[in-house]
Amino acid sequence: MTSNPEPEPPTYVFEKPYIDDHRFLFAFPNEKKTPSARQIQLRRLYDILNLSLRRDDLVRATRAWSILARCKETNWKAMWTLGITLLENNVRVLESNPRKIDYLRTMLLQLPEERERILVELAQHYIHAGRHRDALDELEFYLPSFPYHDNPVLHVYAGLLCIFIAQPPEPVGGNDIEEATYDSNLLSRAQIFLERAKALDPDNIVAREFLHKLHSLSQEPTLRSFASHDSEDETHSKGYQSPQPKRRRSNS
Repeated sequence: MTSNPEPEPPTYVFEKPYIDDHRFLFAFPNEKKTPSARQIQLRRLYDILNLSLRRDDLVRATRAWSILARCKETNWKAMWTLGITLLENNVRVLESNPRKIDYLRTMLLQLPEERERILVELAQHYIHAGRHRDALDELEFYLPSFPYHDNPVLHVYAGLLCIFIAQPPEPVGGNDIEEATYDSNLLSRAQIFLERAKALDPDNIVAREFLHKLHSLSQEPTLRSFASHDSEDETHSKGYQSPQPKRRRSNS
C-alpha cells in the first residue's frame, strides 16, 4: 500500500519587495536606493527648502534649513550653495553683504574638498561689494599653495584685479590728472598671474586677450586707461594707495 505524500505547505512571503513610488523634485545629497521613512521625510523637507527659495519665501526656507542642518543624516556643509542663498535679502537680486563674505570665509576652512569653488565665489562677492583690494589680497594669500596654484580661473581673477586696481584714479570734479599712468608694479603682477593661467589653460581666451592688452600698454609712451568703470572701491574714491601687506598665516 502506497501512501500519498503530504502536500508541501505554501510559502508565505512576509516582506513585500520595495517599490519606489515616491516622487521627489530635487536630488538629495547622499541619496539611498531604499530610503527609510525618515529619509523620505528628509527628502520632502529638502523639496520644501528648494521650492521656498524659488518662490522667494525666505522665512519658510530658513525653517526647513534649520531642521535639515540639525539632522545627522544631512551634511549641511555640502549644501553651502543653498546656505549662501539663504543670506540674501531677495533671492531674485544678486548682491553681496558682509554676512555672505564671513560665511564663505568660514566654509573655506570647513569644507576642504570644495575650497577652490568657494574661493572663486568669495572673490566674486568681494568684487560685487566693491572691495577689489580685499579680493586681490585673499587670492594672493591662497594662490601660492596647493591646490589653488594649479587653478587657472583663480589666476585670471587675480590678474584682472591687478589691472583694475592699477588704473589711475578718475578725475574728481572734471579736472584731468596730468600724466596719469598705471601702477607698473601691479601691471607686472597681473602679467605673472595671466601667464600662469595661460600656461595651465592654453585655450583661455581671457588670459590671452588681456596679456595682449598688457603688451600694447607697455608699448605706449603714455599709459592710459582702456576700461571705463564705475567703482565704489576706496582705491578710486580716495586716489591710489600703495598695496597693503599680505596677511601672514598664523602658527596656530
